[in-house]
Amino acid sequence: MLKKIFLSCLVTCIIASCATSPTGRRQLMILPAAQVDSMGIEAFSSIKKETPLSKNKTTNTFVSCVANAVLNAIDTGDEPWEIVVFEDEALNAFALPGRKIGVYTGILKAANNQDRLAAVIGHEIAHVTAQHGNERVSQQFAVQQGLTLIQAASRPESQTGQLLLGLLGVGAQVGILLPYGRIQESEADIVGLEYMAKAGFNPNESIGLWQEMDKLSKGKQPEFLSTHPSHDTRIQNLSEHMVKALALQAGARAAGKRPNCRL
Repeated sequence: MLKKIFLSCLVTCIIASCATSPTGRRQLMILPAAQVDSMGIEAFSSIKKETPLSKNKTTNTFVSCVANAVLNAIDTGDEPWEIVVFEDEALNAFALPGRKIGVYTGILKAANNQDRLAAVIGHEIAHVTAQHGNERVSQQFAVQQGLTLIQAASRPESQTGQLLLGLLGVGAQVGILLPYGRIQESEADIVGLEYMAKAGFNPNESIGLWQEMDKLSKGKQPEFLSTHPSHDTRIQNLSEHMVKALALQAGARAAGKRPNCRL
């Protein structure tokens, strides 16, 4: 009887929790945004404890310059974002609910100019503004009883906590949510391309970024084992949306948005 009541409540919750993504895709959102923000803040705090922070002033200034240029070009509210550079060779960057951005020094091998880094950061911010973290946690909530996920927010070192980090966008999870991960990645590519263009960065450099990433990541997981689309798929997706992005860049430049961030 209790099981039937639980399932009935869950179905009602799912029906009432549908949302629409920036590209018009239907999304499942069960958890309140404030709860997901708290999870993101807790996850970010854990990462800062476990990963060395970069002390290179030039690198930190460069990353902050690019990130703030993108953030200032889009409406993300009045609260400031925390931007942290991690001293780590991984080809990685991320943004989390709770207004957190992390950039690993290793990504600067590919994102070696302001426009390419803007493509990375725009993409990661798009994950947050499109509420992909909430969507993924909600999907897992619908598959399992969600209490353990909520408890895991304060225990990120646990196995369930590590799953939560993956659902929020830190790391790649291979499993039942894999198809949604690819859709979200492609969506973040499109929205992130628009974000960087609105800030006045050159959207064509997003293609150069992924060409460089392809060179640097030979031998990594093939597309069918990854939540991330292949580099060729990304490049094709970006190319299909380049005309609109270039028009947005032209408008931004006409409005005086000419970022000048140097590494």
